[in-house]
Amino acid sequence: MRTAGTSISRPVRMAAGGLAAVAALAAVSGCSTASSSDTAKAASSQSGQSGKTITVVAAENFWGSIAAQLGGDHVQVKSIIDNPNADPHDYEPTAADGRAVATAQYTIVNGIGYDAWADKLLSANPAGSRTDLKVGDLVGIKPGGNPHRWYSPDNVHQVIEKITADYKKMDPADAAYFDTQKTTFETKTLAPYNKLIADIKAKYANTPVGASESIVTPLAEGLGLKMLTPESFLDAISEGTDPTAKDKQTIDQQVSEKKIKVYVYNSQNATPDVQAQVKAAKAKGIPVATVTETLTPAGASFQAWQVRQLQGIEKALGQATGR
Repeated sequence: MRTAGTSISRPVRMAAGGLAAVAALAAVSGCSTASSSDTAKAASSQSGQSGKTITVVAAENFWGSIAAQLGGDHVQVKSIIDNPNADPHDYEPTAADGRAVATAQYTIVNGIGYDAWADKLLSANPAGSRTDLKVGDLVGIKPGGNPHRWYSPDNVHQVIEKITADYKKMDPADAAYFDTQKTTFETKTLAPYNKLIADIKAKYANTPVGASESIVTPLAEGLGLKMLTPESFLDAISEGTDPTAKDKQTIDQQVSEKKIKVYVYNSQNATPDVQAQVKAAKAKGIPVATVTETLTPAGASFQAWQVRQLQGIEKALGQATGR
């Protein structure tokens, strides 16, 4: 995978990943192990009644972190992508991943073509008693749409509602516990996240910004910012393909004429084109902010990660506008 500061663009998705997934799944048949939690479980003011533990597998750690905090001590969560150096697009599942899915009671997959390998894991391990959540289906985004839904504040809250509802359906004896977890998470745990989003939107709505790839688009929409970077460029960098000369020329002009106030880039995917744009923006006095595709550092919570990035964007907007 691309890592912070690298100049290597994300590789184009290959059929080999699918073959590796199938190979990994072949080793799964007949095996079963329990998933292990990859996120600290949220404290609860209410004791559960059933003693039941729901085994959860999330394809990516940003959803896994939320699932663990909503479930507290009534869930055991494993996130397959939990390393900042792993690329969710091109990940090749292992036999252990297949075993985790085969024994899971609940799975969370992003969908929208983002983690096709996870779809293969689910298909290879059908389970009538398992509940599967595909985020893309939940929020109504079809393949070909922007898959980075964890950067959409509205979609994050939709996922919170759905996970809680699913937990309650799977373990009705502890419904009150899950309601308490959700209330605490939304009103207290996510309070700094929610406040930053509201504050930025109120203060900097319609501020023109540029970005390195489409991961920034749902966040810009949620913050009310005006994205000027051509969508075709954003998609090309996200998908590991070469952007067009026309798009690069457009961005160069936006930077040189300071049509954008802030430039936001994914530091886990700093291609040569992106590095050149960052350098040009800084040379023109355009503040630069960074985001990452997955939780950083490893083991961070969803909210700590997002708050840190939002604070960086808010600071950059303040520097650019003097407000």
